Amino acid sequence: MNSPRVTEDRMAAQDEQFFLPSFCDVRLVFAVVVIAELIAFVLVLVSPGVLGDPWIDLGLISLFMQWIALTSAAVLCISRPLLSRLGNTAAALVSYLLVLLVTALVSEMAFWMTVKSTLLPTIGRDDHAVFLIRTLTISTVVSAVVLRYLYVQHQWRRQLQAEARARIQALQARIRPHFLFNSMNTIAALTHAQPDTAEEAINDLSDLFRASLNQSHDTTTLGDELTLARHYLNIETLRLGERLVVEWDLDGVPLDIKVPPLILQPLLENSIYHGVEPLPEGGAIRVAGRVNNGQVHISISNPVPAAASDRSREGNHIAQENTRQRLLLAYGGRAGFETEQQDGEYRVSIRFPEQRLS
Repeated sequence: MNSPRVTEDRMAAQDEQFFLPSFCDVRLVFAVVVIAELIAFVLVLVSPGVLGDPWIDLGLISLFMQWIALTSAAVLCISRPLLSRLGNTAAALVSYLLVLLVTALVSEMAFWMTVKSTLLPTIGRDDHAVFLIRTLTISTVVSAVVLRYLYVQHQWRRQLQAEARARIQALQARIRPHFLFNSMNTIAALTHAQPDTAEEAINDLSDLFRASLNQSHDTTTLGDELTLARHYLNIETLRLGERLVVEWDLDGVPLDIKVPPLILQPLLENSIYHGVEPLPEGGAIRVAGRVNNGQVHISISNPVPAAASDRSREGNHIAQENTRQRLLLAYGGRAGFETEQQDGEYRVSIRFPEQRLS
């Protein structure tokens, strides 16, 4: 029996591969209404008037086009779960036929309602075939253009997502060797003097890499990310002892918030390497978080040594740049990354939208 998380990931992957968007979405329905109205406006400009009054023509044609557009959107909305089980080619063909069928039915209904209406006495039964052929021809062209546009947009989004995933995996690969070498050095130093402690460190390292090497998900939860970070801090605490103190202040942040993988551990590693470790007395790292107006704010602060005594540890900010790019790839302009240093303290602050795993 599949777990809810596996089922959710499978459905998300299937939805990602399907080119047809959800026509149940309010924004897409609004776009359909606008497109139908534009087509109605064009038809009024290029067609001879039915009643001789362009405003009445626009009203009638707009009503007719909205019937077809909104009914087609409703049919595609309802049938999308079934269409998604087909391949994109078959789904496109079925969607195309559904729109044409809706056009034919609505056109047939509209024609006979018009014939019986006393408002349009000039329209007779002889115009039936011409009316149907004309509306079906317009629907054929417009539907083909729209479906082709949706498919091209889908292919473009998939290409961007693939490039983003490749960049994220490349960033993760740059982080892991550095951390692995540091951890192995710590374990090697403890092997002879404290074998039990070394075994504990190996267990922490195994749990850490079992989680961090899992690339089956593009996102994880804040709770899982904190567990990953604590495994790392356990190893560093064995090496630094009482010189390393970590203060947590994340009570107001839900643990089921989605975050990119390996978003905290590199920053903690940076805080230890550049902040706590060079100080003979060590220092405290403070991890604080809050949620404000749908945005998650997390900051990591650490003491900094005097500039002159830390020249050998000046880095090229790889960890910070990796984190900044992860946030950019995951959330775009909705995320933020800031650093500041004042009064002997260095702080890194990250910000991203509050999104829960359903």
